[in-house]
Amino acid sequence: MSYQGFMSRVSTEAQDLYDIKNEAAEFYRVNGVPEEIERALNELFFNKPEDVHGYLANYFTNLSAPPRISRLKGREVYDARGQLAIETEVFCIICNKEKVKLMIYILPFWPFLVKISTGERADHVMTAAQWINEPLNNMLKGQNPCDQSDVDHILSNFFMARYLEEKDIQNKEKEESRSPSEAEVVLSSPLSAQTKDKKSVDKGKKSNTAEKSFPPAEPPEPVLPGSLAIGSVSLAVAKTGAKTQGIPLYKYIAVPTQFHIPVSLVTLLSCGKTSPGKLTLLEEVILIPKAGQRVKQILTMTLELQKEMMRIVDTSTKAMLCDSGVLAVNYERPEQPLDLITEACTNFGLALGTEIHLAVHCAAPELMDYSKGKYEIATGVLKSPDELVDLYQTLISKYPAVVALIDPFRREDIDQWEKLSNVIRNSCSLLSDITYKSKAPPLPGVRGHILKHIHETTVSDLICITSEHQGNTSTEAKAGPRSAVDITLPAVGLGLDYIKLGGLRSADTMTKFNRLISIEEELAQQGILGTFLYSSLV
Repeated sequence: MSYQGFMSRVSTEAQDLYDIKNEAAEFYRVNGVPEEIERALNELFFNKPEDVHGYLANYFTNLSAPPRISRLKGREVYDARGQLAIETEVFCIICNKEKVKLMIYILPFWPFLVKISTGERADHVMTAAQWINEPLNNMLKGQNPCDQSDVDHILSNFFMARYLEEKDIQNKEKEESRSPSEAEVVLSSPLSAQTKDKKSVDKGKKSNTAEKSFPPAEPPEPVLPGSLAIGSVSLAVAKTGAKTQGIPLYKYIAVPTQFHIPVSLVTLLSCGKTSPGKLTLLEEVILIPKAGQRVKQILTMTLELQKEMMRIVDTSTKAMLCDSGVLAVNYERPEQPLDLITEACTNFGLALGTEIHLAVHCAAPELMDYSKGKYEIATGVLKSPDELVDLYQTLISKYPAVVALIDPFRREDIDQWEKLSNVIRNSCSLLSDITYKSKAPPLPGVRGHILKHIHETTVSDLICITSEHQGNTSTEAKAGPRSAVDITLPAVGLGLDYIKLGGLRSADTMTKFNRLISIEEELAQQGILGTFLYSSLV
């Protein structure tokens, strides 16, 4: 190679290097890199940390871009009982790397009036997985997982669009399925129409009394296939945002300025439709511990009380342990389970009505025999709504430790809600499940509400609902078909009064108790643990 050619190549390389240096300098200048490095080195020198590079890593991590959702992944899984559930994974870009933050699963839930088959359950879960993997994945890509309200707004809008689409399809199918005879009704002669109307009026006069005394059931809330994807993604994103910020979920979604631990409600007995006995009215008998006790004290006391109950039951009657960890006993009358608890408390030296109180989940809507217009409170034993009012009044008078009745009637029996409220007054609180009826008109006499996290309910929805019902709301974190999401942490952050945990013989319930104990200890150490004073029940 000639000297001239060599010098030409050197000049080209030098020019390229010079251009790269200028480009790099401009890139650093535009992004403020030299100034940040100078500040980092100044702080490093003055602080002189032991881990120099760890200090620098933390310094620049705090300056990094906020996390962004890169993708969602939904899959069908099975829970501990072999029930199909949906699992959601949230992947985020953090410091230029994709990281999976967490997974959360949720089971399908249906109101008691809706009968669901295994195939329908599978369809709901499969549709939810498709929603997560396709449209929701695309819609949430690039969103900051810490912008919970924005994420939930997208989820709610998506759900509403799907709901309206489904409604239009159903309306079209109804129109297409109308028979010719229905269309020809308008062509009938005026005379025949008048005769028919007269017969209807006469018939209506005879049945007016019956219709007034027994209102028909409200139609069940529709459950849109795939809707559980909304609640699952919302809670998964919330937990991702909390983890990204390095704080627990209950603080991340905190509504109150000072925290208190919701009072732990533990189910002692079940005498509902699935229990071995004839009694069906007392779906659950729930323990309400005395105010001011720590979670660990409540757990120890309840475990000992249940041991004594088991000892009594073993020697007197047939019983079984439900999947939810609750003792189901063979009883025929509603007094029997309450007598068992009374005897166990006496033997254990526990003052029933002072140290502990009781709530009864009646689940009465599930007991209505619509062909007879009465509640079947035990096999072959039917009670009208008014007769049920008298039964509750008698029970509360005989067992003053019962301070709350949950769903003692259907929502349609408004007269009976009001009548019962008037006769029991302040001796007992009436509670209603508002999971599907959060915006429904309030029932007369109701002083508290039960709330579950299900289907299309987002974290923002939970915050809104609990804010509207502040001071008289409890949440159900019960494991099983009705709820497979652990909402123990959200319950603390939402400032709820009570948390319904289920039976102590369930590993899931014990896990929630351990979490509550851990949170209580953490809040106490930080000096931000408040005291709950039973504002709505005791």
